[in-house]
Amino acid sequence: MTTSSSKNAGQRPSTARRELVENEIYEHAIRLFAERGFAGTSLQDIADALGITRPALYYYVKSKDELLAKLAADVAGGSAVQIREIAARPDLDAVGKLREIVRDNVLRQAHQPERFRLLVRSEAELPPDLTKAYGANRRAVLASVTGVIEEGIRAGRFRPVDARVAALGVIGMGNWVAWWFRPGHDNAEAAAEQLADTAIAGLLRAGHRTPDDDGPAAALKLLRQDIDHLERIIGS
Repeated sequence: MTTSSSKNAGQRPSTARRELVENEIYEHAIRLFAERGFAGTSLQDIADALGITRPALYYYVKSKDELLAKLAADVAGGSAVQIREIAARPDLDAVGKLREIVRDNVLRQAHQPERFRLLVRSEAELPPDLTKAYGANRRAVLASVTGVIEEGIRAGRFRPVDARVAALGVIGMGNWVAWWFRPGHDNAEAAAEQLADTAIAGLLRAGHRTPDDDGPAAALKLLRQDIDHLERIIGS
C-alpha cells in the first residue's frame, strides 16, 4: 500500500527538477535576449543553448512572452514590492526610508545590471497585458518614493520641493547604475552608500539657513519655503 507521505516524497524530486530546468531556461533566455535582442532570439535558439529539442522546451515554456513576463515580474515587480515595504516601515523616519530605498535600488541594479538593461530595451516589445503591469509597477515605485519625500517635507527634514520631481530624480539616479556599474571593478556597497548620501544631501533642510545675499529677494525666498512647508502641514 502506498501512503500519502510516500506519494508526496516521490513527487518532490520531479517538482524540484522542473524548477531547476525552468531556471536554467530562464537564465539562457536572458543571456540570448541580451546578446541578440528579444525579436532576434527564437525558442529554437534557446533550445539549442540548452542542448534539448524544441518539443522538449515546449514542455516547460510555450512562448518567449512567458520568459519576458518573468523578467518584468522579477525586475519591475520585485522593485515595487521592496520599495513599498521600505516606505511602510514604522521604525524609520523619512530620511532613513529614503536611504534604504536608494540603497536597495542601487544594489539590485548593480547585482543584475544586464536584466535591468534588457527590460528597458524590451519595453516596446512587451505585449499589452505586460505593458500594463509594467507601467503599474513603475507608477507604484514613483508613488512610494514621492510619499516618502512628502513625509520628510511635512516633518521638516526635507526642503519644500516638488516631491514628484525629486522622486523622479532619485529613481533615475539609481536606475542609471545598470548602465555604468562594472561587476568585479566597482564596489556595489560603496556605490549604494554614496548615492544614498547624494540623494539625501540634495533634499535635507539646513538647520541654520542664511539668505543667498543681503537683498530682500533672498530673504523672501526663504520665507516662501517656510510658507510652503506650513501649507503642506496644514493640508496634510
